[in-house]
Amino acid sequence: MAFDTICVKKIVEELSYSLIGGKIDKVHQPEKDEILLIVRTFGGNYKLVLSASSNNPRVHFTDITKENPKTPPMFCMLLRKHLQGGKIVRISQPDYERIVEIDVESYNELGDLTVKHLITEITGRNSNVILTNSDYKIIDSAKHVDFTVSSFRQILPGAEYLRPPKQDKLSILSDEIYNLSLDFSLDGKMPDQAIMSAVSGISPIIAREIVYSVTKTNSKVCGELTSGEKDSITKITANFAKDMSFFPCIVYDETDKPIDFSCVKIEQYGDSYKSVGFDTMNDVVREFYHQRDSRERIKQKSADLLKILHNNIDRCAKKIAIQNKTLKDAENKEKYKIYGDIVTANLYRIKTGQTKLIAENYYEEGCPEIEIELMPNLTAPKNAQRYYKLYNKLKNAEVEVKKQIISATEDLAYLESTLVACENSTSEADLNMIRQELSQLGYLHARRKNQKEEKVKAKPMHFISSDGFDIYVGKNNTQNDQLTLKFANTGDIWFHTKNIHGSHTIIKLGVDKDVPKTTMMEAAQLAAYYSKARESSQVPVDYTQIKNVKKPNGAKPGMVIYENYNTVYVTPKPMAEQKN
Repeated sequence: MAFDTICVKKIVEELSYSLIGGKIDKVHQPEKDEILLIVRTFGGNYKLVLSASSNNPRVHFTDITKENPKTPPMFCMLLRKHLQGGKIVRISQPDYERIVEIDVESYNELGDLTVKHLITEITGRNSNVILTNSDYKIIDSAKHVDFTVSSFRQILPGAEYLRPPKQDKLSILSDEIYNLSLDFSLDGKMPDQAIMSAVSGISPIIAREIVYSVTKTNSKVCGELTSGEKDSITKITANFAKDMSFFPCIVYDETDKPIDFSCVKIEQYGDSYKSVGFDTMNDVVREFYHQRDSRERIKQKSADLLKILHNNIDRCAKKIAIQNKTLKDAENKEKYKIYGDIVTANLYRIKTGQTKLIAENYYEEGCPEIEIELMPNLTAPKNAQRYYKLYNKLKNAEVEVKKQIISATEDLAYLESTLVACENSTSEADLNMIRQELSQLGYLHARRKNQKEEKVKAKPMHFISSDGFDIYVGKNNTQNDQLTLKFANTGDIWFHTKNIHGSHTIIKLGVDKDVPKTTMMEAAQLAAYYSKARESSQVPVDYTQIKNVKKPNGAKPGMVIYENYNTVYVTPKPMAEQKN
């Protein structure tokens, strides 16, 4: 984990500089394992995230506003009771651990001035946010830990707060680190593993960087190190916290995807990756975790939807394959009618128990002989009737199967477009709208609704082009219908990826009917970005006026047809959404 004790130390220093003396104005809990504090200081207002997420635990400032649940969770209400209006008097890192402790001074119900400790443990899957009184008695926590989970340390209301057990290692921030001795005895062991096994509070990327600074490679095993390299690695590790040159940065790969972050400049990847520096450690952590945490949370919350959609897509695809096979078989239906006619014409020649008939095929030129199988347990007339029944069955099946293929193909197109909308969702509200839509169509069992629960209203994404035009993009099929069929005017311009599932995109013209080429390209890029072709380039996007877009009777949500269109090829590109 890149969020090591050195990172925590820098975060604590930055938080202390900005927040000491500030008052907690508001407390929110947008996620079950995440707390947001709004702190008012003389220097301005700050939003502080305390996350106990198993995958992305962290503490940092943020400028992102998440949707809060309509009914605040109990832990949130308790934090408001004890902390709201309180003054932050101290922020610390106990025992050089990945723990951030915030001391808040506030008045209790009796008017006495008390101190509460708000503790965030950044310890992987065991991360937690815990509130204690001044004597470190637990008031409550984001996650409860009982005897069934841990026999050593319970996190329950009323219990005494104990810090996580220390590892049998030297802390990278302690004074004992100067007496460090590393074990390089195992030949197959990597040098960075030797550091990690002896030192606590240091991330893998830092351990590898220390080795790289000495050997200029990360491919050497311990047995290949010289005695001088071993001494240098040990010395640099022991003095790392004291001598390091602070350079908060994020490491990006060739595709500009953030893969790690650090408090020092990273050079171990050479020219293939790049390290981008930031002003503060808070900036690094905020930038690194924003998209990563958002994607993972949405992925977790959409898992049930994705499973249902994939199952139904597979079912539709198999159904279409079976129907196409039936249609293929029906192409031979005329053969059975001919067999029936030939058997009828030769009834006098067929004897009971006969298994085949060899007769002239008068349907072909020259009347060549043909061999027709017979059922020995049937009379000659019934053998003829058997072939006529096969003919009629395939004839009727051909008509019905063609209808079913059209219906199944429409279902498949709808499900695949819904899958794209689900994968592109950025909030729980988006997912809830997709759930409502699938429930209405019978793909999903409808959930019991709370009487006080308000119906989710469709709000398409809103962008403003560089020329000042409003561009709207639907987030799901229901929004696509509302956007195209109700919201847009007949003269507005409509965009959609060509033969690729994606969102409907609209340029609202207003008074100005002359749309610049720049705005047209930006709208096309958005249509491509919010489609299945997001990761592609040179994506074909069709555009036309709304008056040329129609919805067939009985078509599923989001399904339309259009004519008189043009096509432009663009590379998908996002824009900053306008928050209403």
